Amino acid sequence: MQNTQIVVMAAGMGSRFGGLKQIEAFGQNGEALLDFSLYDAQKAGFNRAVIIIKKEIEKEFREACGKRIERFIDVEYAFQETDMLPKGFAAPADRKKPWGTGHAVICAADKITAPFAVINADDYYGAGAYRLIREQLIRSGEICMVGYKLKNTLTENGTVSRGVCGLENGYLKSIKEYTALDKNSGFDGDTVVSMNMWGFTPDILPLLLREFEEFLKTGINSPKAEFYLPAAIDSIMKKDNKKVRVLRTDERWYGVTYKEDKESVKEAMRGLINEGKYIFSDVNIK
Repeated sequence: MQNTQIVVMAAGMGSRFGGLKQIEAFGQNGEALLDFSLYDAQKAGFNRAVIIIKKEIEKEFREACGKRIERFIDVEYAFQETDMLPKGFAAPADRKKPWGTGHAVICAADKITAPFAVINADDYYGAGAYRLIREQLIRSGEICMVGYKLKNTLTENGTVSRGVCGLENGYLKSIKEYTALDKNSGFDGDTVVSMNMWGFTPDILPLLLREFEEFLKTGINSPKAEFYLPAAIDSIMKKDNKKVRVLRTDERWYGVTYKEDKESVKEAMRGLINEGKYIFSDVNIK
């Protein structure tokens, strides 16, 4: 079976949620959303996970989540820290916020050795999305992303950040990050958005590093500036004539942007377990 990796971005600090939502319990036995995601990824054929965290949460993460996940998929850890910058750059002393999703992938570069998908640790993507993206990674070396319907990715408890996509003949024409979307934002519910579920081959990594260096030249002294993965891919598309295949899905996203989201997501996960889609007590399949 062809090697494919799943790269998990789990270093965010959950400012709107108010805690480490990467390890928040949603399953009947303390499972986090990441348990569900990596269960689906392993079933789809991904054989190794690279989980990107901050060093300061390593012990807590391993105890709360890592030990369970390691039962059914091989796991490596990478670390994202604010001082992990390319040669010639230094982080401002008062910089606390992570540099963003694009930087996270760069921080995991030495662990990435095969075609890989990228996901957020605190998002539930649906089993079908993993099958779609792995099939595409095996079939083609093209960059790809899973595109969700905006209406399937909203919360009733506030606004969300989404990459709104323009499409042409099944490919991504443009992507723009909006940081305050809700059902009244003026976009049609079927608008395709990115949930940061991307597929790449390792040759994307030097291009991401180049884009990060360009970002730092103007954004390094801004305390809230972030190097977003969708913005980096948009730039790479234009500069390097790269095409991005969009894999559209009707899967329902679940996530916990706000604490108020927690109970509805727990209910949804209970429903999936009751349907027999997740049998964690029987998992020992690594």
